[in-house]
Amino acid sequence: MSPTQTDTNTLASIDEVEAGTGARLMKNLRSSTPALIMLLVLVALFVAALLRSGSMAITGQALLTGIVTGGVYSLLAMGLTLIFGVLDIVNFAHGAFLTVGLFVTYQVVESTGWNPYFALPIAIAALFIIGMAVQFFLLHRTMGGGLESQLLITLGLSLLIANVLLMIFRGDPLSVNLTSDPGVNILGAVVSRSHIIAFVGALILAGVVYLVLDRTPFGRAIRAVAASSQGAGLVGINVRTVYAVTFGLGAACAGAAGMLIAPFTTITPTAGDQFNILAFVVVVMGGLGNVMGALIGGLIVGLVEQLGGVALVGQSPLLGVFLLFLLILLIRPQGLFGGKSS
Repeated sequence: MSPTQTDTNTLASIDEVEAGTGARLMKNLRSSTPALIMLLVLVALFVAALLRSGSMAITGQALLTGIVTGGVYSLLAMGLTLIFGVLDIVNFAHGAFLTVGLFVTYQVVESTGWNPYFALPIAIAALFIIGMAVQFFLLHRTMGGGLESQLLITLGLSLLIANVLLMIFRGDPLSVNLTSDPGVNILGAVVSRSHIIAFVGALILAGVVYLVLDRTPFGRAIRAVAASSQGAGLVGINVRTVYAVTFGLGAACAGAAGMLIAPFTTITPTAGDQFNILAFVVVVMGGLGNVMGALIGGLIVGLVEQLGGVALVGQSPLLGVFLLFLLILLIRPQGLFGGKSS
């Protein structure tokens, strides 16, 4: 081979490497663009809230409250995205499950006089059993069928739960009172101890769910069914059991979220409706079926809701959330952490 040909081949190889590197850089840039935009939006909201209120104390309070609230949203949305990721079911009864968690907590406290946090394992167990029963007896026969039947069943179940609770507990607003709920000063902002417990508890439970999915044999079975139910069945995994347990886990997340917010939430048969809407926003924003996306998306929604409430005085705090939601759908329809298939 002549020196000229060698130089030509070397230059061609260098061009290919540079082209490949450039393509990877562009891909990484495109994938990081939504996260950068999200960060810029949060910074802009913080500055707007600071300018609008004229007080760092008020803005800091909104920031802290948004983080605390976002933790609960994360736990709630994690259950919803888990159900969708494995069963491919859009569960409109998820907010109703949270409402059941609220009333389970109320009933335990009224019947026993216990501290409401002792009701946490009871709420988790009750909603886990209810979720398994719903999937096993109502939704299993619709698996693999049209999406419409699943939507109608879960929507009807939501209405049924709300009306049953209305018949049992009537429509009067109820509450679960703590004997002591002092405020805690964090960098000049004050948040009640019950809110801090809700935030920490939600993150711990979300971490437990993530570890179960990522590190345990049953978690691997769940991920295998999510990837291919037919293939999972061929290697000996009981797909029907995985479906029922997964739906139970998702419902248990909603029940846990309901218990954690019970000490500072007005309890009514329709209390879960607003949380249901926010959970869907978080799930779509983070990426359908992406557990980590639900965790981060919940924190983002909590921050936007609270900072937007300060920046947009006189408007609903959810206005900023839905504007951000539309922005994400425009620039990345599959969500911040969703793949193209989402």
